[in-house]
Amino acid sequence: MRQEVGALGEGGAVLDLAAVEPAMAGQTMLALAAAEPAMLDKLRAAVEKAPVVEKATLCAPIPRTPKNIFCVGKNYHEHAKEFAGSGFDGGAKDVVPPYPVVFSKPHTSIIATGEPILSELAPEGGLDYEGELGVVIGKGGRGIAKSAALQHVFGYTIINDVTARHLQKRHSQWILGKGLDSYCPMGPAILTADEVPDPTKLTLTTWVNGEKRQHAPVADLIFDIPTLIEAISAAITLEPGDVIATGTPAGVGIGFNPPVFMKAGDVVRIEVPGIGTLENRVA
Repeated sequence: MRQEVGALGEGGAVLDLAAVEPAMAGQTMLALAAAEPAMLDKLRAAVEKAPVVEKATLCAPIPRTPKNIFCVGKNYHEHAKEFAGSGFDGGAKDVVPPYPVVFSKPHTSIIATGEPILSELAPEGGLDYEGELGVVIGKGGRGIAKSAALQHVFGYTIINDVTARHLQKRHSQWILGKGLDSYCPMGPAILTADEVPDPTKLTLTTWVNGEKRQHAPVADLIFDIPTLIEAISAAITLEPGDVIATGTPAGVGIGFNPPVFMKAGDVVRIEVPGIGTLENRVA
């Protein structure tokens, strides 16, 4: 199957950019994230004339990130409270952390919208959803100052930080509960940063089987996007295409009493207006 970078048009139509802009042929999203602004200008012009690709299948925007996906735990106040009271917090002493709680998911966990979340990998159950805004790095660097951080953002996408809660609790840490294959749905597209001058204006909503479970503005983050970029890049070089999942709002399965976990057949839909809808079924 041939893979190309396209654009997501009205009604979910996929547009063939390479058909009108030869420089796009064979390009990857990683290359675009690292590209000069002039290339993005060419793409915007190409979108106006690009034909629709019939029967196109969306891939994850970045199927293989340069490093593990950086994830941030307990980064909304109400979620920090529900997590602290859930019994799955591994004995953390602070309800609201004084510094960003950063962990990771391997690139092998990434799947596209429409692909299945594999419940069989967590046979004990406890499968949970976490809708999150993902930040895609453009211009890389180490020691990025908070004041300059947004200049290093290529764009924004949606992440579902799927979690096997029983594994998370058993191992007293997070990568073995959150890094399983298929546990990082990503997509459906990347909204470039020039379209989002103020990411705090974005909102995120999650539905499970049509029931609204999460809804919050990005403005409610405990540690905002510039703070996260500054903290992570302090001693780790960020590269074009690196992804930071910024944290999940309240309303996850462990926040219910008793917890409401996902099961085979459930459908999780996460929407951020402007980016689109990330939807995956549990298999």
